[in-house]
Amino acid sequence: MNSNYPIMLKLEGKKAVIVGGGKVAERKVTGLLGTGSRITVISPHTTDELKRLAGSGRIEWLEKSFSKEDLDGAFLIFAATNDNEVNQYIKMAASDQQLVTIADDPEGSDFHVPSHIQRGRLSIAVSTGGASPTLARKIREQLENQFDEGFEEYLEFLFSARQRVLKEVKNATRKRKMLSAIASREFLNSQDREAEFLRLLQNTRNDV
Repeated sequence: MNSNYPIMLKLEGKKAVIVGGGKVAERKVTGLLGTGSRITVISPHTTDELKRLAGSGRIEWLEKSFSKEDLDGAFLIFAATNDNEVNQYIKMAASDQQLVTIADDPEGSDFHVPSHIQRGRLSIAVSTGGASPTLARKIREQLENQFDEGFEEYLEFLFSARQRVLKEVKNATRKRKMLSAIASREFLNSQDREAEFLRLLQNTRNDV
């Protein structure tokens, strides 16, 4: 069996088409919100939540049955109807350059959406390669407890601190030591990590 290749995609401005209007389609749309992608739902009927999102302009809803032309310009395609024949037709209608995931056919899909948690800039994905979505969900729940909401603020600190270290610390060895230090549990649990970082930065300057 060939293994999957894990990847984080930047979807801003790219078109994502979800064919289907039920709960599965709703979950796919929810996962895409916030990515900056242009989300289009194709279905004669949708859930109330999808209707609400369409009404607020966050997604486009084409109130119709699927046709091949609906895939024009799509980067990602989600075949999420409750009809296996329709889902397979969607796959066949896509070009070789388009990535398709089929709700009821993991083996025939080009990609899978893993179970994941998001803590600001921190993104952790869990996949069992389609073997057990239930196990993937359980592992995700464990990770949610391990990486709580505090990591969102911590990652923002790490982002800004890293920019300063890269800009202000020229010595490669000192730079690596500082980047390692601010990624430690001591900084994670610090009550005043900004002040501690400034002291560490000043000490590094004094050592030059």
